Amino acid sequence: MVHTALALLALQQPVDTAYTTKIRELTTEPRFNTELTDHLPADTRVPTPLKVLGYVPGTVGHLSYVADITRYFRALDDASPRVKVFDLGKSDEGRPMIVAAIADSATIAQLDHYRDITAALADPRRLTADSAQRLIAAGKPIYYATGSIHSPETGSPEMLMELAYRLAVEETPFIRQIRDSVITLITPVTEVDGRDRMVDTYRYRKANKNIGPGLIYWGRYTAHDNNRDGIVMSQVLTQTMMKTFFAWHPTVLHDLHESVPFLYTSTGTGPYNRELDPIVISEWNELAFQEITALTSRGLPGVWTHDFYDGWTPNYMFWVANGHNSIGRFYETYTSRGADCHTVKLPERQTSIEWFRPNPPLNGVRWCIRNNINYQQSALLIALNYMARNGHRYLDQFYRKGVRAVERGRAKDGPNAFLIPANQARPVEAANLVNLLRFHGIEVRRADQPFKAGGADIAAGDYIVPLDQPYGPLAKSYFSKQDYGANDPPPYDDTGWTLQYVRNVALSPINDTTVLHAPATLMTADARVKGQVSGIRGAAAYLVAPTTESGLIQFRFALRDVRMWASEDSFSVDRRSFARGTTIIDGSAQARIGQAAESLGLNAVGVAAIPQVAKHELDVPKIALVHSWLNTQNEGWVRYAFDVLGIPYRYLSVQQLKNRELLKQFNVLVLPYVSNNAQQIVNGLPMNGPPIPWRRTALTPNLGGLDSTDDVRPGIGL
Repeated sequence: MVHTALALLALQQPVDTAYTTKIRELTTEPRFNTELTDHLPADTRVPTPLKVLGYVPGTVGHLSYVADITRYFRALDDASPRVKVFDLGKSDEGRPMIVAAIADSATIAQLDHYRDITAALADPRRLTADSAQRLIAAGKPIYYATGSIHSPETGSPEMLMELAYRLAVEETPFIRQIRDSVITLITPVTEVDGRDRMVDTYRYRKANKNIGPGLIYWGRYTAHDNNRDGIVMSQVLTQTMMKTFFAWHPTVLHDLHESVPFLYTSTGTGPYNRELDPIVISEWNELAFQEITALTSRGLPGVWTHDFYDGWTPNYMFWVANGHNSIGRFYETYTSRGADCHTVKLPERQTSIEWFRPNPPLNGVRWCIRNNINYQQSALLIALNYMARNGHRYLDQFYRKGVRAVERGRAKDGPNAFLIPANQARPVEAANLVNLLRFHGIEVRRADQPFKAGGADIAAGDYIVPLDQPYGPLAKSYFSKQDYGANDPPPYDDTGWTLQYVRNVALSPINDTTVLHAPATLMTADARVKGQVSGIRGAAAYLVAPTTESGLIQFRFALRDVRMWASEDSFSVDRRSFARGTTIIDGSAQARIGQAAESLGLNAVGVAAIPQVAKHELDVPKIALVHSWLNTQNEGWVRYAFDVLGIPYRYLSVQQLKNRELLKQFNVLVLPYVSNNAQQIVNGLPMNGPPIPWRRTALTPNLGGLDSTDDVRPGIGL
């Protein structure tokens, strides 16, 4: 701290003595801090977190709610021309999501100019080599840090408030170089709904002798799996991050996590995703090893890489960047269990000296939330300063990855495109897949007329995904069959995700460069399949083929008062064949049938009479969706699907299954997989001590929105 304090005095910038003293008190040992974060400069205009929140981030027993974090960033915006806060929209439950941009005041005044530069570099097809180099010389790298996508990982939102202040006000050459040469973006909380629930449960435990509920709900639908939505883009959180990426095209997207001691910086062990440009793997390693060297040289133990994540699966949120020629990376720092302290107890495998861990974590030391904040912030500052010194090179590499992606799509050995026929068994799902690609920024064209390419007959209206585009490798990753080897190391996560198999959509590669110049029009709006009603007028019945499209279940619930049957055999009507499983609909509600079929993309054929074929009636089920009070991660995905499809249900907990009168209202109970053991589901948790509620109260205002109980411990019971 002496060296930094002297530097600040030389610059005639005073230190905030009270804040700095608190940092020193909260850090358990001096070796768990660096000269970058062992102080805080004072500023007469810009408020510190202490002034706005009433405590220093990293204070034991204190976690900040989303509203307070947002209030602090807006206070920075109000007080400093070096900070500008942008609204990203609302969460599922209406909480604000923000991103703050921090740079020198001249850069903040020209943010649109710098965003235009990165957007232009993102598509090299529109640039000459000379114009690209002029943009690179004029541009600035954008480094985007995101906090707390995983709600129990509590330190990053606290740290990012202090980091934002430091970047805005400190005048040391190290910080000024960052501010002058990098645009730093900060989203302090990604999962804002889960953050507030986490703070509630933490406060409850602090008020009740460390006894309380676990984090049973995080977001509205997802828990830890919110960081596995990077392909499907189903959740508001992930959709918002994708939109934000395209608004800025950041050079780096850096997601902050907490789990292992003391700081892991991501590189990957391999096997690596086959469609990653080798440049990005090199960038991961370059950034990580310069952080390890810089932090280890400052005496910080436990900074390492390699032995954690593999680099294979593209379903994480930070792959928003890796899939679009930027750098997606993450830290794992040592969790402080809310905002508390504990004594470190590690197995030998985590404390050995290795090539990837030259100065391993320590056993037996006291670890508190402030140590976590010091590590995260020091590492991020080192990464930001490295980016400041190498920013134009990283912008050039961003551009070159796009160039190489386009070139790969034009290679003679192919594939050069993917064909998705519009007229196939599941046309609505094919359209949904096309729309997902477009949300990822992947260009899709529609054939203007029939033509042949690569041995395929392409019909007018078919979807073509050309691979000579900046995000062609991402499309190839989604559609190629994964080949995770039997002799590869055990995977960190999923090993397969081939989208046409998952969605049962017909799709084929085209190995023919002529397809890239075929008559086809770039799609500028989402695909929509409009259903049709054909056959005779005044039909007595309508027939819908068993395509397995999701619209079939929606159709049943949309017309719940209309009688329907499923055929148990194939049959023919007027020389037209219908497969087993065809839905037969009573024709008395002709207008409504037509409207529902059209909106859901289903084709209904009117016939003169209800076919004489073996069939059974399709009841409209009365569904109860059941959750446990142990965890709701898997149940949340089922509930999400029901809500998206408009499937009505009553939401029950396992504790209500003893109510026989209640259960008489339903003929279907859905209890999704619960990862706890069956004994806990049935018997519940030990009933020692007072009840443990999950309910909205003055102490826990964010609990109980989806369901409530006076005591989470009982199970189904016998």
